[in-house]
Amino acid sequence: MENLEMDLMVESVCIPSERETLLKFKNNLIDPSNRLWSWNHNHTNCCHWYGVLCHNVTSHLLQLHLHTSDSAFEYEYYHGFYRRFDLEAYRRWIFGGEISPCLADLKHLNYLDLSGNEFLGKGMAIPSFLGTMTSLTHLNLSYTGFWGKIPPQIGNLSNLVYLALRDVDNGTVPSQIGNLSKLRYLDLSDNYFLGEGCTLPHYNEPSLLNFSSLQTLILYNTSYSPAISFVPKWIFKLKKLVSLQLWGNEIQGPIPGGIRNLTLLQNLYLSGNSFSSSIPDCLYDLHRLKFLNLGDNHLHGTISDALGNLTSLVELDLSGNQLEGNIPTSLDHIGAFKNIVRLDFSNNSIGGALPRSFGKLSSIRYLNLSINKFSGNPFESLGSLSKLSSLYIDGNLFHGVVKEDDLANLTSLTEFGASGNNFTLKVGPNWRPNFRLSYLDVTSWQLSPNFPSWIQSQNKLQYVGLSNTGILDSIPTWFWETLSQILYLNLSHNHIHGEIETTFKNPKSIQTIDLSSNHLCGKLPYLSSGVFQLDLSSNSFSESMNDFLCNDQDEPVQLKFLNLASNNLSGEIPDCWMNWTSLVYVNLQSNHFVGNLPQSMGSLADLQSLQIRNNTLSGIFPTSLKKNNQLISLDLGENNLSGTIPTWVGEKLLNVKILLLRSNSFTGHIPNEICQLSLLQVLDLAQNNLSGNIPSCFSNLSAMTLKNQISVLLWLKGRGDEYRNFLGLVTIIDLSSNKLLGEIPREITYLNGLNFLNLSHNQLIGHIPQGIGNMRSLQSIDFSRNQLSGEIPPTIANLSFLSMLDLSYNHLKGTIPTGTQLQTFDASSFIGNNLCGPPLPINCSSNGKTHSYEGSDGHGVNWFFVSMTIGFIVGFWIVIAPLLICRSWRYAYFHFLDHVWFKLQSFRLGSITV
Repeated sequence: MENLEMDLMVESVCIPSERETLLKFKNNLIDPSNRLWSWNHNHTNCCHWYGVLCHNVTSHLLQLHLHTSDSAFEYEYYHGFYRRFDLEAYRRWIFGGEISPCLADLKHLNYLDLSGNEFLGKGMAIPSFLGTMTSLTHLNLSYTGFWGKIPPQIGNLSNLVYLALRDVDNGTVPSQIGNLSKLRYLDLSDNYFLGEGCTLPHYNEPSLLNFSSLQTLILYNTSYSPAISFVPKWIFKLKKLVSLQLWGNEIQGPIPGGIRNLTLLQNLYLSGNSFSSSIPDCLYDLHRLKFLNLGDNHLHGTISDALGNLTSLVELDLSGNQLEGNIPTSLDHIGAFKNIVRLDFSNNSIGGALPRSFGKLSSIRYLNLSINKFSGNPFESLGSLSKLSSLYIDGNLFHGVVKEDDLANLTSLTEFGASGNNFTLKVGPNWRPNFRLSYLDVTSWQLSPNFPSWIQSQNKLQYVGLSNTGILDSIPTWFWETLSQILYLNLSHNHIHGEIETTFKNPKSIQTIDLSSNHLCGKLPYLSSGVFQLDLSSNSFSESMNDFLCNDQDEPVQLKFLNLASNNLSGEIPDCWMNWTSLVYVNLQSNHFVGNLPQSMGSLADLQSLQIRNNTLSGIFPTSLKKNNQLISLDLGENNLSGTIPTWVGEKLLNVKILLLRSNSFTGHIPNEICQLSLLQVLDLAQNNLSGNIPSCFSNLSAMTLKNQISVLLWLKGRGDEYRNFLGLVTIIDLSSNKLLGEIPREITYLNGLNFLNLSHNQLIGHIPQGIGNMRSLQSIDFSRNQLSGEIPPTIANLSFLSMLDLSYNHLKGTIPTGTQLQTFDASSFIGNNLCGPPLPINCSSNGKTHSYEGSDGHGVNWFFVSMTIGFIVGFWIVIAPLLICRSWRYAYFHFLDHVWFKLQSFRLGSITV
């Protein structure tokens, strides 16, 4: 392009009328970075202007290049954790304003590229006057801010060879597009096509679609309403097609056999759909394929021997499917893939040892076998791949001893992910690898007890994962000096000991530090201002956190996640939080803090989770929290707080979903204002001195009336690629071990999304509400040790998910209702009443009289309701059964809760566009 530009510009002197047209066009543009500074009357030769190319003979303006690429504004990242996009700089660089109709006066213009800008105007559609510019052969309006229907006049551009209209449409594809018989490149990706007028998916007759010259068709991330779930059949008639991209749609069913008609295909991208067949044999007949991506579908079955037919492959991606079996032993001619550069089998169920033929992939640079069932020692096959730069074998069943010779030939390696296997590294103390890594994750390897000295040679490391590697050493000084470029460091779950003084001052680039679950001691270390995630939990750090928190920083602190739980920190919590306003997550639980929360805690406007359980805080409910109206999770349990629960909790903290105040000394009534917390899903007020009635307004806790899902918006990519996952969190009410009076309000039975209900150890009277059978989501009920009377409602037998029930030590009478679960519970669930029938060993007499059954243990079983379920939309559930009131078990549960919250938030904000 540069040579062409010189040829066209050297002898060209622009035509005055075309120069005036360009100046009129400029007048309607917004150019914040003054990229068009040369466009003025002082520079008379417009052929030398920015973005302009003229014909070297006629001097007519031929090409206009005003695109903006966003890639120049991205920072380097690893696995989505550190992607940054300088949005402000990008906005200062792009063009805005309106596209003037005067552009149509450039009758000889054949190339127009306005992509990557924001010609928002009034949110208008693509201007229809562009359809009069019939000399155009190349038109790129992708990501220009236009939004509406593609004008049918585009179909008049009969000379078009290249048409790119990404992210410009929220309407229909006009049928006139099908008239562009000279098109060789068509890109309609990232659009939303609406209604029956959207003809593109439904073309059936060749006469309606004259794309006979088309070589490249790109339709990724394209949505239709009403939705289509098939590959449009007209695509299979494009006999000249070389590149087909249909990834990121919602296509279902088997991969269609019609693809076999596209015999010239070299690039085929079908990833991110819902294809649910085995890999069809017809794909193996496309011998020209160079790039084949079938990742992130529901493909199943085994990998066929016929894969060896695709000897032209450069990239093959089968990741994120349900493929199983071994890599066929007959595939020894995989070495025939002399051109393959990238191979990704990750996130499947492929097993067995790697064929030695993998060592013949002489050109491969990227190999990802992670999250499978591979076994054996892979370095017997992979150790000779001298061009390999990225190797990921995490999460397999690989095992064995890895020696220096196994790694000696991997001289090009820069990224090495091998966590979650059973390797032992045996190298000499003077070993220096031949590679220079930027990414290293050997989590769960067995390294030597000494800190690995070979890391001294890896001065380009940016991501280091050495968690659970058996290190029994202190962190040497050279470690921080070597890792001057580090972004992510995880040394957790080792036996690292000693003190850390000011070591974090050195690697200024570091963003995430995880030293949790070690034996580090002394004062908390100083922190570089650029760190956004710090986890020092489960160590032995001691003394006050005053120096850590109140230390003057040269630059604003960026920290978002702070976890200091389970240390020996003491004293009052310092009043210096105004310097840490970026914090989203703070965990100070299980230390020895005293006093109350300082007022500066209220300056944390973005705080979403605050965990200070199991300290010795005293005084009233912290008033400083009034201003933390973004709180989602608040845990002040197991302290010495007293007084009443203030009404402003329900008036100010409207985003709270988890409220844990158990094991304090709160008194008074449960305020009705709590019922204003419509998002509340976990309410734990147990083991206080609360009195009065249970508020009947609990029925207003609407999050407990619905299927329990917390929507969490995740941004995994920086270009507007939005992913939504759901955190399924159990709904819990625990008011046990208080002094509550009165009856169980019938309104509580309206909470048909509630999973766990514990009202035990109070002074409740009256009957169990008849509507309890409507609470179909209940998994645990504990009403034990109250003064409840009457019969057990028969509707309780409707609770098919009920796995724990304790009604012991009340004044209940009559026959225990029969149901699928009730007779399977232990007799201790019903003792201390006047009940009869199974599972009690008391038959109900004909006159209805029963006798109290105490069982062998007069104290019964005191159950703690707590359970936690983390679920994603793909169906993964982890269930923690109801726990006994046992301090160690309770801590284990809360540790799990904190871990989930911390990791979820780390993932979300660690990958957000910053």
